[in-house]
Amino acid sequence: MSAKTVAVTGATGFVGSTLLKMASGQGIQVRALTRRPQQDMAGVTWIEGALDTPNRLARLVEGADAVIHVAGVVNAPTRDGFEQGNIRGTEAIVAATKAAGVARFVHVSSLAAREPRLSVYGWSKAAAERVVTASGLDWVMVRPPAIYGPGDMEMLDIFKMAKTGVILMPPAGHLSVIHAGDLATLLLALTGHNAPNGQVFEVDDGQADGWTHVDFAKAIAAALSRRALVLSTPRPILKIGSVFDRLLRGDKAKLTADRVNYFCHPDWRIDPTKRPNAGLWVPQIETTVGLAETAAAYRKAGLI
Repeated sequence: MSAKTVAVTGATGFVGSTLLKMASGQGIQVRALTRRPQQDMAGVTWIEGALDTPNRLARLVEGADAVIHVAGVVNAPTRDGFEQGNIRGTEAIVAATKAAGVARFVHVSSLAAREPRLSVYGWSKAAAERVVTASGLDWVMVRPPAIYGPGDMEMLDIFKMAKTGVILMPPAGHLSVIHAGDLATLLLALTGHNAPNGQVFEVDDGQADGWTHVDFAKAIAAALSRRALVLSTPRPILKIGSVFDRLLRGDKAKLTADRVNYFCHPDWRIDPTKRPNAGLWVPQIETTVGLAETAAAYRKAGLI
């Protein structure tokens, strides 16, 4: 059984907003951190603040049975941006959780934490994990792979390319994926008093041996009822592309030099031995169905 009241960071982001909707539907009370005013939502108490405002974090965790730390920086133009968002932010919410006497702490990490030398992002997520493991809290961590679903903006560019019939992907490799809804289900399950603690879980859609880059791109095209030519893009070309993306989108560039290093790693599949026990959680959303749902949401929003 999930906790009765949970405090959530990153509540207005893609995964966080999915989590809030699910918690509300289950009758779980949520205290949610936000930088700006939000519309009223059943079962949700909005706490205006950020990870660098200790007094607001104290209010966020007040009365909570568990904390779910979703907030994090996935893309930043500088090393300091990753450090402040992922390391210092985790330190701050851990400190607030301990001060409030809340024992249960669910931390959302990333598969990138397994390769801290590969990217600044991975380095910062690995450092954040060390903060959690040293906290003395009743902690559990989840390392999601690539997350998709309605509301996701990270994979939007791939869907846009699929619509043109040509998809540029990183060099040949493999990845795992998970629907945000399945991830949210697990995060809530991990807030329960009888849930495992002191463990690091890696989770995916249940696809045996994951996906090749090419097959996943073709699955996205199929979700749009298209066929697409999938091209594996060499690292030097991606590096050049990151320069142009920075020129075009500035600090909002998605293809950064740091991400090129991450994208070109040949194996971002989960370790199946780190999956949760099936009695706790199993994925429910088949990826081809989830991709079609995501494509429909993009169309409805006028994004593709």
